[in-house]
Amino acid sequence: MLSQAAEGVLVHQSEVLENNAVVVQGRDGVLLVDPGLTHEELGCLAQDLRELGQPVAAGFATHPDWDHVLWHAKFGDVPRYGTARCAASLRDLLAKPDWKTLVAEGLPPEIANDVPMDLFGRVTGLPAGTAYLPWDGPRARIIEHPAHAPGHAALLIEERGVLVAGDMLSDVLVPMLGRTADPIGDYLTGLQLLEAVADEVDVVVPGHGSVAGQVRERIELDRAYVHALRDGREPDDPRIGSSAKPGWEWVSDLHRGQAAKFG
Repeated sequence: MLSQAAEGVLVHQSEVLENNAVVVQGRDGVLLVDPGLTHEELGCLAQDLRELGQPVAAGFATHPDWDHVLWHAKFGDVPRYGTARCAASLRDLLAKPDWKTLVAEGLPPEIANDVPMDLFGRVTGLPAGTAYLPWDGPRARIIEHPAHAPGHAALLIEERGVLVAGDMLSDVLVPMLGRTADPIGDYLTGLQLLEAVADEVDVVVPGHGSVAGQVRERIELDRAYVHALRDGREPDDPRIGSSAKPGWEWVSDLHRGQAAKFG
């Protein structure tokens, strides 16, 4: 079911991984960001949009991870945008003859056979440096940064004060560093770029977890975690250890792997 994050901005959260699909209502249709995850959930989202009486006008993928580049035929054949680097990463993946096998290896086992692949990853790259998403609706500013994944971008829905953060600023997932030459520095740069627009944000919608009004608190929590990794310290972070949300205990394993790699 859709819930309201702000005026004209709705969220549909998946059961597994708490992925947040974001719906931004425009003049003649909606912008659909990161829809997921299963056949049933995507079909439910399509039904919800039909009941709104607005078709999907455009899509946007915040980054090329599998759970952010899904689609359903009922959303229609509309432009699906991402940054140039995001689209290039997906093209490289889809050019491999065994790409479906590669994607399947990263799927949660409980939904491995229920994730639609027919329209997977068909994202059009926007020209490098594009500042705003080309669509007929509230201005959506593209904030591209080097954290987490190639071509990752947040969207700031300026007229609504909503920051769609992609895989950052979550209350259930710790920062997941990317495979770059300077993953810690790149993540801190990403946080700095998000912090630069914090005064314009009333609501943050992370890729996973709860919608919140405390964008600066979320930024500081992520920054403290990355600083702890950099300094070889154990972070005091509510998303890991005994304070982790029930069902998210596995995030502690993710953290231990990162601490071993980057600490």
